[in-house]
Amino acid sequence: MTPPFLSDLRAQGYQGEVGLRVCDLMGRELFTLNPQRAFPAASTIKVPLLILALEWTQGGRLDLERRVTLQAADRVSGAGVLHELGPGLALSWRDVLTLMIIVSDNSATNLIIELLGVEAVNDWLTRHDWTDTRLVGKLQLPPEQRNPAQLRGERNRTTAADQTDMLGHLVRGELLDAAHTALALDILERQQYRDLIGRCLPRAENGEHLYRLASKSGELDGVHHDVGVLYTPRPLVIALLSEGGMDRRELPGNRDVNVLSGALWPLLSALGKVHEQGDI
Repeated sequence: MTPPFLSDLRAQGYQGEVGLRVCDLMGRELFTLNPQRAFPAASTIKVPLLILALEWTQGGRLDLERRVTLQAADRVSGAGVLHELGPGLALSWRDVLTLMIIVSDNSATNLIIELLGVEAVNDWLTRHDWTDTRLVGKLQLPPEQRNPAQLRGERNRTTAADQTDMLGHLVRGELLDAAHTALALDILERQQYRDLIGRCLPRAENGEHLYRLASKSGELDGVHHDVGVLYTPRPLVIALLSEGGMDRRELPGNRDVNVLSGALWPLLSALGKVHEQGDI
């Protein structure tokens, strides 16, 4: 029997909105709650940016070892480390992609957005029928640098359905060749923010996690997301999106994150078990 999820959240006082979709590696839907509801994408928008950049690499349009120089104007606030460093730093595009994912660096993300172009990213999303996910513009810009859509209050957005479909296609090798698929998943496995899907990962006696996790989290005020591939005995593709959380404290003490993770893990544990053929 699949454990309850939403009722557990409500019982613990969480009143925000949640979108959740869990699939197996072949894309079979195992659990769903508001999968088509659009949420502010926060840093989950970096997943399609990573995949498209690696598609460019595979096609010869981008050399990951080529260097790009960080300018003073490139540094923006929020997540990451580049805004703490001086201008003039020469980074490889591989470094930029890695920083964008593993520490969710916003300055690195904007370098990638500048490289790919907003229109090209959205065209790529449309070609794959991920039309509920949209990149509006660069992250954390001051008002005078925002584009008209951002000034109208539009935000990057996504859905649990799009995120799980995207990750499913990635892990099945349907978006990139084997080498670039492995690189994308390797970078996602090295993400350092593991506060939702990764918070309750079981550990062996030696302290190591029992299951691999390739994921990308995202956070704004009251918004807490995590999307990824969890290699339980039956591997799972997961997207948990939420907004309307009331606890404004930083992690790891944020109560909303603790409640979301606590309700999620019994569900993942049950769905991640190997069942008889035909059973869920």
